[in-house]
Amino acid sequence: MTTNATTTGPDTAPLKQPPAHPQYAPEQPPRLAWATHAPEVYRAMVKLDAAARKGLDPVLLELVKIRASQINHCAFCLDMHTKDALAAGESVERIVQLGAWEESRHFYTEKELAAIELTEAVTVLTDGFVPDEVYEKAARHFEEAELAQLLAAITVINAWNRFGVTTRLAPGHYTPGQFKH
Repeated sequence: MTTNATTTGPDTAPLKQPPAHPQYAPEQPPRLAWATHAPEVYRAMVKLDAAARKGLDPVLLELVKIRASQINHCAFCLDMHTKDALAAGESVERIVQLGAWEESRHFYTEKELAAIELTEAVTVLTDGFVPDEVYEKAARHFEEAELAQLLAAITVINAWNRFGVTTRLAPGHYTPGQFKH
């Protein structure tokens, strides 16, 4: 890999690659440029993402996206949403602690904790249904319209994660706000 090499992002825009480090493993190439081969689906996802974010606090939204992406092991989305969270004014400390939020509750508001817990329950459906107590906690902190938007945002990031993980989108090339439409 060269310092000036480029690759293609989800919207097919060229991305500058970071310099290769001689001791690091080589970057894995993407498996499929899915957005190029399914452009209508990609455009629909972008519209769905924009609709889902309406009315939600941008920092809370990034925390939710980071947490779902941690659970789903989506490196591309972790790169993107961590950078977007930092650009939105989020602290490095709160981002770092998000993976252990249950032990780091004092870094977050009760509303953020309710959103994070709901994100985990919706993301990890293999553990069973979303528990009533988790949903009820979120319902206490969010008006119904905002809760509906939050559920939509959680669902959308999970869909993006599945595209990213399956097609092996590479992290490290994103700049904050790059895919904002």
